Amino acid sequence: MNPAEHSQRAHASPAPRADSRLAHRGGAVELLRLPAALFGAAATLRRALYDAALLPIHRLEVPVVCVGNLSTGGTGKTPMCALVAGHLARRGLRPGILSRGYGTSHGPNDEALLLERLLPGVPHVQDPDRVRGARDLVDRGCGSIVLDDGFQHRRLHRDLDLVLVDATRPWGLPPLPEGGPPVRALLPRGLLREPPSSLSRADAIVLTRTAQADAVDLERLELEIARFAPGRPVLRADHRAARLLDESGASHRLESLAGREVDLASGIGNPESFEKSVRALGARVRTHRAFPDHHAFEPGDLSGLGAEGRPLVVTAKDAVKLAAQRAKFLVLEIDLVLLSGEPVLEALLDSLAPGAQAVERAALRAGMHG
Repeated sequence: MNPAEHSQRAHASPAPRADSRLAHRGGAVELLRLPAALFGAAATLRRALYDAALLPIHRLEVPVVCVGNLSTGGTGKTPMCALVAGHLARRGLRPGILSRGYGTSHGPNDEALLLERLLPGVPHVQDPDRVRGARDLVDRGCGSIVLDDGFQHRRLHRDLDLVLVDATRPWGLPPLPEGGPPVRALLPRGLLREPPSSLSRADAIVLTRTAQADAVDLERLELEIARFAPGRPVLRADHRAARLLDESGASHRLESLAGREVDLASGIGNPESFEKSVRALGARVRTHRAFPDHHAFEPGDLSGLGAEGRPLVVTAKDAVKLAAQRAKFLVLEIDLVLLSGEPVLEALLDSLAPGAQAVERAALRAGMHG
């Protein structure tokens, strides 16, 4: 790249993301260790109070399946929620989606819009009070609830806890730019909302983006998870490029990106994974403008992208926001595919069927937990 091109890209790029800053060791960022310790103490106390039944847990008359994770950022919860909702619908348990609704002051957020497109006709409630939102879905006639990003929300009882762990950055932060193991820390020093030992509460752990992880690192991660959550089943999943659409919804062949120079724009939790997916299709990425997760795009954010005949490729999550700007882009849609452990998921969801008794469900989960 010549100096002029480098200058143009540097000028147009957004401010460094929080995860990029936290990924480094040393310097002022280490001052965040103290508030992280306080955050951890508060989280441990809260967990102990719920475990001892000293804080109330509200139960519903319909089964609740939680899809969550330990860290902030993207692990693939939205496509996993869609997958679980599809399974529940096929079992006759009319699903509803329940989420907190980050950034919903002006209507549904990006994840709600994406789920609406992925699951047409499935009710979706966004409410910071998850108990109230769950009751709303029951009042709408839902026979089951998929709780999106609710692993830390213990007020609402769940019948199944599925916890996602991104195999490429399992504890939230990317690998160190200078090499070495990534920083593993609680908020605000890292991106963990709970320590990894909390995986012991899960009914099943789903490793996502496993095809993008090194095989040795993946095996090491599974051994580590087994120490944190002995007996819990571990499923492997991958994010697969599924469809390529333009801003009007017209379909294009995935192979059409092979050998082409493209620009990327994203506002997701793991932009590196998105870029790897595009490169895996044979595209050459000239510019990737990575904004913070849930970024509210403004017209100037895309300035200079997609010039000189280069396609601008975005994620499905960002496309639902960019559509209002009447920009031209291609949308790379990703499906979550289970590579191993699907019978485990099927058995867990079968236990939620109307004829299954609570004691039978508890016995099944106890057997899977060893």
